[in-house]
Amino acid sequence: MDIVMDGLAFGESPRWHDGRLWVSDWGVGWVWSVAADGTPSVEAEVDSFPLCFDFLPDGRLLLASSSDRALLRREPDGAMATHADLSGISTTPWNEIVVDGQGRAYVNNIGFDFPDGAFAPGLVALVLPDGSVSQVADGLAFPNGMAVTPDGGTLLVAESYAEQVTAFPVQADGTLGERRVWAATPGDHPDGICLDREGTLWYADVGNAHCVRIREGGEVLATVDFDRGAFSCVTSAAAEPDLYVVGQDFAGDPSGGPTGIVARFPITRRTADQAPA
Repeated sequence: MDIVMDGLAFGESPRWHDGRLWVSDWGVGWVWSVAADGTPSVEAEVDSFPLCFDFLPDGRLLLASSSDRALLRREPDGAMATHADLSGISTTPWNEIVVDGQGRAYVNNIGFDFPDGAFAPGLVALVLPDGSVSQVADGLAFPNGMAVTPDGGTLLVAESYAEQVTAFPVQADGTLGERRVWAATPGDHPDGICLDREGTLWYADVGNAHCVRIREGGEVLATVDFDRGAFSCVTSAAAEPDLYVVGQDFAGDPSGGPTGIVARFPITRRTADQAPA
């Protein structure tokens, strides 16, 4: 693997946007972008843990600030504005966000105060472009990474505690239909996810320190081992894409300093098309 960034306090939420890798450091409340030559730039500073983000269709950055219980929007001049107030839906931590092609944002809430609180099921909220908010799913066992299929017709949610990826049909108004299991991941707890250009899914697993590529139904196509907890992943948009994995030593000794990194793995033919031996 090729280390792209290191020294992150708590790396998460990688995205590929405008030809660059973007990643959040929850530990310091920064969102970074990384230029083609590897130079990082701070794009936003929000004191929140978690601090996930995605992009509106016009390119503006949209951040799920758990500490503010709100979605924040970065304007072209760099100013931050409140895009939506989430406090009326839940006061427990807000986690992942994904935006569809119509500018509708799906944000999930884990449902309890992790790691010390007693488990309770999580939910998904829908935020329309006008800022209105509604709950569209519940009963999720620690919802984590999310993705919308390219046709906009399906929302995929990683349920870490259920060891599965769950699919919801997206209705015309953005609400969600009846759920189904898209893929079971027995023994794995999918965290961050991404879809690649073939429509298959990569998920990161913290405890098992790897990323896995699966088809709908759960067939394993490839496994990429990581040297620490793998929290999330994203593929680049190049003709020969790379897989970027973000992670850290989740239960490590804090006196040893930050362990968060972003690593790049070439997606070789074997990685893309064959399950490991």
